[in-house]
Amino acid sequence: MSVELIIVIGIAYYLVTIASIFAVLHFMSKKNKTTVRKQMDELERDKNLIISASLIAELNKVEPLIGSSNMKDTLVLWQKRFQKIKEEDVPRITDMLLEAEEMYEQKEYAKLKRKLSEIELDIYYVRTKANFLLEEIKEITLSEERNRETITKLKASYREILKKYQDNKKDYTIVSSPLELQFENVDKLFSAFEVAMENKSYQEVSKIVKAIDDIIGNLRMVIDEAPQIILLGKNIIPKKITDINNITKKMEKDGYNLDYLNIPYNVTESSKKITDIFQRLNVLNIEDSIFELKTMMDYFDSIYNEFDKEKISRKIYNDYLRTILIKITKLTKINDTLLKRLDDIKYSYDLSDEDVDIVFKIKEELAMERGEYDDIIEDGRSKKSSYSHLGKLMELLNIKVLKTEEKLEVALRSLGSLKEDEIRARDQLDEMKQILNLAKTGIKSFKLPLIPENYFVELGEATEAIANMVQELEKTPISIKVLNTRVDTARDLVLKVYNTTKEIVKSAKMAETAIVYGNRYRPLNTEVDIGLMKAEKLFFQGSYKKALEQAIHSINIIEPGIYKKLMDEYQS
Repeated sequence: MSVELIIVIGIAYYLVTIASIFAVLHFMSKKNKTTVRKQMDELERDKNLIISASLIAELNKVEPLIGSSNMKDTLVLWQKRFQKIKEEDVPRITDMLLEAEEMYEQKEYAKLKRKLSEIELDIYYVRTKANFLLEEIKEITLSEERNRETITKLKASYREILKKYQDNKKDYTIVSSPLELQFENVDKLFSAFEVAMENKSYQEVSKIVKAIDDIIGNLRMVIDEAPQIILLGKNIIPKKITDINNITKKMEKDGYNLDYLNIPYNVTESSKKITDIFQRLNVLNIEDSIFELKTMMDYFDSIYNEFDKEKISRKIYNDYLRTILIKITKLTKINDTLLKRLDDIKYSYDLSDEDVDIVFKIKEELAMERGEYDDIIEDGRSKKSSYSHLGKLMELLNIKVLKTEEKLEVALRSLGSLKEDEIRARDQLDEMKQILNLAKTGIKSFKLPLIPENYFVELGEATEAIANMVQELEKTPISIKVLNTRVDTARDLVLKVYNTTKEIVKSAKMAETAIVYGNRYRPLNTEVDIGLMKAEKLFFQGSYKKALEQAIHSINIIEPGIYKKLMDEYQS
């Protein structure tokens, strides 16, 4: 490819790139211009909608509805506000839109963007003023229809309330006077409403409608809740107060301390609160009355629970009054007896002060627990505390005494077992001597050609262990820990001798039997004969188990299966 061609291609590529950039910029400029134009058109439309047909129509409706000088003044004010929007605010926005149009034509897009934002904010402000004006005018133009509809509903609600009152008049005896006075007020307000509507005093009408709505709402609450307030405040709660006062007097006479319940003060405060509730009810104010009365009910119901709790606690207190004293007395007696024997026990069994320190600690605990018991009893006799408090103290004290009892039981088992260990050791000494004698007799029961050396070694160890055990038992004081070790050692060695003896005798008997049994096969097989000769040699050397195995192995050559049969018999 020639240099000229490369240069031509490069220039062509450059021109195409430049053309593409211009095309993209033109497209973006055109798109931006379209967006701005659309935004300007929308703002123009929004400006034209500020003075709506409904605003003009509603303003024209007001003049025929004027019925008072106040209303005339209001209309004049509304007209001034309308004229300001129409003749000042809207033209100002029009001028701003013209400025924006000029910027658009001159392609001053940066300024135009800021201008459009300013116009949008101004339109929103003026439109809001127009909407507020429209809503205020509608309050008057639509007031007759709306107020008539509202009054119709209120009259229906009022008739319902009045009927409920008249059907259940006996339930409202206490508040009948203020209720009937309020009914008269409602009737007067209904009449005042009609007069105001005829005079087209719509601002006054709104106030009357609101007053009627408030009174009927309050009347409905009073009619719904007054019977319950009267029932609770005049009947149920006073009866509970009387009943609680009677129970309180009786229980205090029976020795109960109920000061912690603070009943007289709470009853007085409750009575004051009930008086206040009925004073407010007399002016038809029932705010929070039901809640306050139900709170009183819950409180007095809880008092009954406290009475029951006191009675149960008194029974618990009286039960522990006897059982704890008996238990402390019994434990103290046992511990004192143990303390008296403590020197003998320490002397007899080589115990340290730490080993017996638990007995002195138990004595201290029992003394403290007896002191607590006496304090609780004194408190109960003086009637200074409630039984619920005394019962709880007794329960806690009983737990302490039970723990002390457990400690004493452990101490008794520990110290009391010392003598038992000594007696058990002496009994086991006799048993071990018998077992050792059985071993000696057993080894002599079969005329062995040779007694294995390990038998004599084990016999010597067992005899020495028994001698050490006897020596420990003859000491004063006896060390139970050392004695128990000597007993365990001696028992293990004696049993070892006994088992060794049984195995030696059993092996020797079976080896002899096997050799005798195999003699019949000697003439038949040389290998059997040689094997039995080896077995005999081992037998006379004292290796009875090896002799048995050799004899059985030899016989098995002639009589297969005899090995397993005889070995099973040996191991059984």
